[in-house]
Amino acid sequence: MEGNALIALSDVTKEYETTSGSFRALKNVSLEVRRGEFVAIVGRSGSGKSTLINMMTGIDSPTSGEIVVDSTPIHSLDQERLAQWRGKSVGIVFQFFQLLPTLTVIENVMLPMDFLGRPSARERERRARELLGEMGVLDQADKLPSDLSGGQQQRAAIARALANDPAVVFADEPTGNLDSGSTDEVMRYFASLAAAGKTIVMVTHERDVERCFTRSISLSDGAVA
Repeated sequence: MEGNALIALSDVTKEYETTSGSFRALKNVSLEVRRGEFVAIVGRSGSGKSTLINMMTGIDSPTSGEIVVDSTPIHSLDQERLAQWRGKSVGIVFQFFQLLPTLTVIENVMLPMDFLGRPSARERERRARELLGEMGVLDQADKLPSDLSGGQQQRAAIARALANDPAVVFADEPTGNLDSGSTDEVMRYFASLAAAGKTIVMVTHERDVERCFTRSISLSDGAVA
C-alpha cells in the first residue's frame, strides 16, 4: 500500500460455481481507499458492489488476488482469525439493520464490545449510551428494535458499528430500506463521521446523495469502470 492508503485491493477476482457453470462476480479489481475518505461504491444491480464490500470486510474470500486492510492481509487469514480481526478492526452497517430482536437497543450496541471482552462492563454501557446519544436515539436505549422506526434502527446500527472504534466503517445500502426523510438523517450522520476523520466505504444506489462523498468508485460487470 502507498502512503496514506488504509485499504488496498490488488487483482481481486471472485468466482462462484453455479448450476450453469462458473460465474465471475469480480474481475481483477485493483483499488485503494485512503484514511479519512468517504467513498461510494456505485453501479447497477449485479455489478458486483456487495461482493466487493464482502471482500473488504472478510465476509467472503477472493478466488485470487490480495486484500490488505489497515496493514492486515485479510486474504491470508483463516475464518477464526478473520472473525477476530473483523470484531476489532471494522464496523459494518447493513441495509436491514441486523439488530438482534430479543436484545434491547443498548444491548445490541454493546455486543461488539462483549465479543472482545473489553472494556469493563461499566465502560461498555457508558460507551454504548454515549454513541446512542451521538446518533440521537439515546431515549430508545432500553427498547427492543421492533419498537423503533426504520431510521432509528439504522442509527442504532451505526452506533453498534462504531462500538469498538474501528479503523473503517463499511455500509452496504444503508438507506435502501428507508424513506427519504430517514435517508437524509442517516446520510448526515455518516457525513459528520467522515468530517471527524472516520474512513467510510458505502455501497449505494442513491444517486442524489453522491454529493456527500469525497470519491466514487463505479463498478460495471464486476470491474472498475
